Amino acid sequence: MRVAVIGPTHPYKGGIAQHTTELAHRLAARGHQVAIESWSDQYPARLYPGVQRVAEPEMEPFGQTRYPLSWRRPDGWVRLGRRLRREADAVVLVVVTPIQAPAYLAILAALRGGTGRRRGRGPRVLALCHNVLPHERRAVDEPLVRAVLRRVSAVLVHTPAQAELAATLTPAPVVVAEMAPHLWSSPTRRRPEAIEAGTGAGTRTRAEPTAGGGPRRSLLFFGLVRPYKGLDVLLRALARGPADVRLTVAGEFWGDAAQTTHLIAELGLTDRVDVRAGYVDAAEVPGLFSAADALVLPYRAGTASQNVDLAHLHGLPVIATTVGTLATAVRDGVDGLLVGPDDVDALAAALRRLYEPGVLADLRAKVSPPDPQAAWGNYLDAALGALGGEHRGG
Repeated sequence: MRVAVIGPTHPYKGGIAQHTTELAHRLAARGHQVAIESWSDQYPARLYPGVQRVAEPEMEPFGQTRYPLSWRRPDGWVRLGRRLRREADAVVLVVVTPIQAPAYLAILAALRGGTGRRRGRGPRVLALCHNVLPHERRAVDEPLVRAVLRRVSAVLVHTPAQAELAATLTPAPVVVAEMAPHLWSSPTRRRPEAIEAGTGAGTRTRAEPTAGGGPRRSLLFFGLVRPYKGLDVLLRALARGPADVRLTVAGEFWGDAAQTTHLIAELGLTDRVDVRAGYVDAAEVPGLFSAADALVLPYRAGTASQNVDLAHLHGLPVIATTVGTLATAVRDGVDGLLVGPDDVDALAAALRRLYEPGVLADLRAKVSPPDPQAAWGNYLDAALGALGGEHRGG
């Protein structure tokens, strides 16, 4: 099957770009003819308060990649839709942000040879929604996303809750597939065919335990810092938790970091919190995780997070809130600890429990690394099934 994947890839950074790239590699490894159609300019810089691109690939780029899309060039949107109408049997539309809805609507109209959904004409289109709607929403977001989802053949989401939300926006079939691992601790360098052979990034690996094996009295908050991720809750819990435990905050801030800096000072945590603001290069990730006892995900809301897999890859337990897939990805009392969202006292109690005698060692001993082969097998089965392509047990 000829499959076009429309979404971000290298040189764009972050998990969605990596997921798009890994998806293309995996589809090609199953024998499909795959191309990524990506963005030369995703959206105006003022809409994303940070660096959008990286110089070095975070994983092996996909060879058949073109960059025909720019937010500045609506004519390019239409040309891509017309070309894919001729060249593709199926299209995977990676839904990142409602800002891109006008471009996607133009592509969909060109794919169908006109306006409206017009079933049976042109390639089948699967909308792959990492988040159906943004965590921090504007009034215009829902109608924009609804307009896109009503014009596709099927929708793929990563949690049942997201499926319920998508079903309120479109009559198209909605498929749920658990997010497959795609974040790794160093740039991958492997041939696409090596994925199915079980080598390279597709192998089930685990980082070596850090030397000494004892507690470092250090925790890690990792990733893009946004209000819904609850860093402020973690800081307040740290102030009430064990007095000798440190925290490293590593990630790019969505907006000004001054509010966080002020809160750290207000709580008397200046000597205990190390803020490493800025995007974390893949080569730096192993050192961050090896220096920590546990990863903390104090999210107020969320759908799915690859950070649990990343922590488990490095042998770390996870302290998380019971939102989205975190409640199932972390096994409370087995390979991590779970608390309710936005609950400072409960999170502080979890921090204290982590450092009770024997608890940390017991949790670490039960951490299992992710199994990307099985996860991606199931993920591709769901995506290809929604597109009407071949199905193979994962």
